[in-house]
Amino acid sequence: MENHKNILNNIKRYVDLNESDSKQFSAIITTLKVKRRQFIVQPGFLCSCQTYVLKGALRSYFINNEGVDHTIQFAIEDWFISDFSSYINQEPASLFVEALEDSIIQQITYDDVEKLCRENPKFERFFRLVAQKSFAFSQKRVLSNLGKSAEERFIEFQNIYPEIVLRVPQYALASYLGMSAEFLSKIRKRLAIKS
Repeated sequence: MENHKNILNNIKRYVDLNESDSKQFSAIITTLKVKRRQFIVQPGFLCSCQTYVLKGALRSYFINNEGVDHTIQFAIEDWFISDFSSYINQEPASLFVEALEDSIIQQITYDDVEKLCRENPKFERFFRLVAQKSFAFSQKRVLSNLGKSAEERFIEFQNIYPEIVLRVPQYALASYLGMSAEFLSKIRKRLAIKS
């Protein structure tokens, strides 16, 4: 249960767990090492797991019909990532989930989570609260993309997630922010000159 300490601490931020709860959750976790550029989800295949990042950095993204890459989410230590639509609806994925660094991840399957939530209301509450938080974040991101300039979006992201800005490739950050890598480079140069 020692290597499950981080994910259990994450859960304890939302719900109280006793030792029995912790053991019950630990029993369904699979720990994996993934290499940089390795995919854990690919379009067309069922995304049957939620992934928790123990160490490393991952991103989810899709490629549109013109071949343009659009980053949906980054995940670093202590974050969850998945193709949540595929996972929740048990349908083929539309996203890639890729390791940006050599990473250690922990996964829990859809079936195990469903069983766990039926058996223990604490976990039902945890997963509901995480889903609500994720939905609220997605809504804020849409509003930011619709209402702010590219420079404002970058500054906001850099202020909230400075570690991600330092760790992820510029092309991935640019695609998350809805701009080209070249345009992001110009923004960064302009901001560096200002300061």
